[in-house]
Amino acid sequence: MEQTYDLTQGNIKRQLIYLSIPLLIGSIFQQFYNTIDSIIVGTYVGHDAFAAIGISGTVMNLFIFIIIGCCTGVSIITAQLYGEKNYDKMRNEIFLSSILGIAVTIIISILGILFMPIILNIIQTPVELTGYVTHYMNVILGGLITTFLYNFLSSILRSVGNTRMSLIFLVISIFLNVILDLLLIKQFSMGIMGAALATVISQAVSALLCYFYIIYKIPFLKVKKIDMKYNSGLIRLTCQYSFVSALHQSSLYIGKLLVQGAVNSLGVDAISAYTATGRIEDVILAFGNSGSEATSIFIAQNTGAKNQKRVLEGFKDALVLIQLVCIGLILFIFFRSDILLNFFVFDEGKTVLNYGVQYFRILSFFYIISLVGSIFVGFYRGTGHVNIPVIGTTLQISIRVILSYLLVKFMGIGGVALATGIGWIGIVTFQISVFIIKKYYKVKEEEEQL
Repeated sequence: MEQTYDLTQGNIKRQLIYLSIPLLIGSIFQQFYNTIDSIIVGTYVGHDAFAAIGISGTVMNLFIFIIIGCCTGVSIITAQLYGEKNYDKMRNEIFLSSILGIAVTIIISILGILFMPIILNIIQTPVELTGYVTHYMNVILGGLITTFLYNFLSSILRSVGNTRMSLIFLVISIFLNVILDLLLIKQFSMGIMGAALATVISQAVSALLCYFYIIYKIPFLKVKKIDMKYNSGLIRLTCQYSFVSALHQSSLYIGKLLVQGAVNSLGVDAISAYTATGRIEDVILAFGNSGSEATSIFIAQNTGAKNQKRVLEGFKDALVLIQLVCIGLILFIFFRSDILLNFFVFDEGKTVLNYGVQYFRILSFFYIISLVGSIFVGFYRGTGHVNIPVIGTTLQISIRVILSYLLVKFMGIGGVALATGIGWIGIVTFQISVFIIKKYYKVKEEEEQL
């Protein structure tokens, strides 16, 4: 098994598929874990606890995706340095970014615990669910450093083209998490706090597995004393890429938090339906996320190698592949979303099922727009234009939040679905416009040089 993968030569479609499949499987496994986690909590703790997990997931993702954004920014830099074959600078980057990341994570943990009551109030969390959410989030935030270490180390592995081992460690973590869920919730009756503790422990285990794999299998990535030095240029670049990437991820989930507030105004049944549709939707969007990350890794390595022709070919191939995948997903979700929703509907959930079907009937045909937008995000990140996804996401979230609060009064949860779809149209329109404009000015510059 290859520990690293040079993407600057070879068949592009095959390489994109090679990168995407482990990322996709990992994303789906992660969603299945979240699904199983929710089902276990719903079964052994109750309906309110299930709804609380949905709210907790939205709040938790705000913090986790800040961390993931930071790690994404670092992975772009390390992938470019790997494509450039500058391993000394790459190790220096790993050292500096790890120190910065640990410091940021500690600050996020403290602030998150302190301001949790305010956050829950902003998103209009029902009183009967506040205690559940608070207990869960205090444990998650207390162990947030394990989440950072796993995501940081796995992003380093992915930047050198090794997406398979990240998948293996994730699967181990997921199975451990499910076992601990059953043990702590069912056997020791720890309730929703048991689910949170299981998550923290499994993340810690996967972080350790990533660390030892890198140390023993990819020795050129092992940071030595000579690599532990200050580099102002790398620190500025790391802060820039990480901050912008974190802003992109966090703005997306701040928007989701605000949309959750609109859903919360409809009551517990609507919250449960939105939780259920969110679990399914996360699996659908995993196709876009894995395609985006694979595209980003591929393009970053070739950007480092200064191979612009290969960058554009990879981008076009990624767009074709994602659209081929999307057709079957759309048809299944439109006609038979009830099959998937039934996994989340308990005895009192007929209304929940109806809400969920209504949501998917409206949103299903918008998914192809979202997945295409994900490939554009991968392209802009890989080429170092990390600010463009942030601007696009801010536009999309603004449209989505404003329309959600307007339409939910007239269409219920269907209004949230329609607002989401219109937001996706907005972001892809922006992304395509930027691509065309940049291409136009590049052609003009080349003509002037001639």
